[in-house]
Amino acid sequence: MNRKVEVQDMGLRDYKETWDYQEELFGSILDIKMKNRREGAGLETPNYLLFVEHPHVYTLGKSGDVHNMLLDEKQLEAKGATFYKINRGGDITYHGPGQIVGYPILDLDNFFTDIHKYLRFLEEVIIRTLAEYGLKATRSEGETGVWLDVGTPFARKICAMGVRASRWVTMHGFALNVNADLGYFDHIIPCGIRGKAVTSLHVELGKQEVSETEVREKIQKHFFDLFEAESVASVKAVTEN
Repeated sequence: MNRKVEVQDMGLRDYKETWDYQEELFGSILDIKMKNRREGAGLETPNYLLFVEHPHVYTLGKSGDVHNMLLDEKQLEAKGATFYKINRGGDITYHGPGQIVGYPILDLDNFFTDIHKYLRFLEEVIIRTLAEYGLKATRSEGETGVWLDVGTPFARKICAMGVRASRWVTMHGFALNVNADLGYFDHIIPCGIRGKAVTSLHVELGKQEVSETEVREKIQKHFFDLFEAESVASVKAVTEN
């Protein structure tokens, strides 16, 4: 089992460009697994953790309801946003500046073969990260992601999650609102859930801005602790536009 994970900081990247890059890494891991199965090659499969920030974009999961997107094409253009139907689980969500998006592309054969456990681990990474800022974040039964004040009229979501997995290889991941412009969530029914608010770390802390570098470092620390993984030196991902 290879528990080394290469971290790549992709900076601000177009959603479709990043999605294509995810697919490339995802496919390369699947190819190795198929070669091992056919030929008994015994090759190690790599693992990656991508950090990225996207320009304004809305994405709809394969089981989502398009009616949860409340803007038409012209309104999207006026907001400077794009829209994609994608191949992860879950409904509609928003990505944009001030949000830390993490895409773990892992071969779970290197860790554990349990998608439910995998999702709970991702949630726990965020819960532990927010605890370092004095916030008591929790799960909401039947709803993937991380929330504050669950079970009260003030319940609000701070981190959305949606993944895809095939032959125990994962892609897509989580989106934590750190300095996000929450106005963009007004144009969707987030994750298809009516009547619940969305929040951001800077709002909860009453700050104009929170250091995203610091938050990302905390996320990375808790990720490697929980997955009992070994970090490969971070590199700056370079892809062609």
